[in-house]
Amino acid sequence: MVNSETPNLYFLAGVTASGKSAIALEWAEKNEAEILSCDSVALYRGMDIGSAKPNPEERARVKHHGLDLANVDQRYDVSQYNKYAETIIEEVYKRKGKVLVVGGSGFYLRSFFSAVVDEVIVSNEIKNAVEELYRMEGLDGLIKKLNNLNPSGLGKLDTFNPVRVIKALERCMATGSTLQDLKIEFDKKPRPYSSFKKHTCLLDRADHEIETLIEVRTKSMLESGLIEEVETLLDQGLLRNYPASSSVGYREVLSYLRGELSRDELCSAIELSTRQLVSKQRKWFRKYYQADQILIPAGGEPLNLEELSWHSDT
Repeated sequence: MVNSETPNLYFLAGVTASGKSAIALEWAEKNEAEILSCDSVALYRGMDIGSAKPNPEERARVKHHGLDLANVDQRYDVSQYNKYAETIIEEVYKRKGKVLVVGGSGFYLRSFFSAVVDEVIVSNEIKNAVEELYRMEGLDGLIKKLNNLNPSGLGKLDTFNPVRVIKALERCMATGSTLQDLKIEFDKKPRPYSSFKKHTCLLDRADHEIETLIEVRTKSMLESGLIEEVETLLDQGLLRNYPASSSVGYREVLSYLRGELSRDELCSAIELSTRQLVSKQRKWFRKYYQADQILIPAGGEPLNLEELSWHSDT
């Protein structure tokens, strides 16, 4: 690393609608830090309203990284984000700056604490073959082929997640190895950012407060033009990018545009999906994110900067 002293790396994670973006902006501004977004949706250009992307005024107050990295028709994965984040962090610390990583996308956040990607190179031929299989036979077809390649089982693979299944199948086909063998090799990889002192905070809210915040958030997004945003993204190739088009808010608007939901049903569907996302995020944080501090502001109040245990470490 560029400094002789142990560098600090700050993390503010939290469930959707918890208010992490506001407190991150305040902390970064007061501590002359730069924000590195850890959001698998906000990294796409044009996916602004549905991802609650920082607006131009907020981005003028504090320098943000990790936003608008790819066009919506281009799949951007965690391996690309890994390389990007490493470059940004190195550049900021060369300038003797600070980095605050902010987000709730678990897989991307995990990449700062443990290896999450392997070195397997998947050819376009294999990617196209898997994509065609998914188009013709759906998730069941993918799992059937994956089972054939893994007679000892699929381990802890989330077989309800098409993205995870697709990636697993691509890697098995590219290497000729089983998931078990791939995991053995993967577990030998070193831990990332081992030279940094990591400061971690988790922000959450009481259930009834989160529900209210989700309702307010959803109403605001629809009033701000989420439907129109999706219509524009469709012209830009949104449907060619499954992870992007299946993200919360966007997939419900797509259903609405297909005539499958009324306007009132659209609002309720987004709220339900967001609550389900919050539940998944909480489970992920409990399992993978070792927070130095967990903050749950009461009564809907904003988080006070002084409550951060590492506020004075800067």
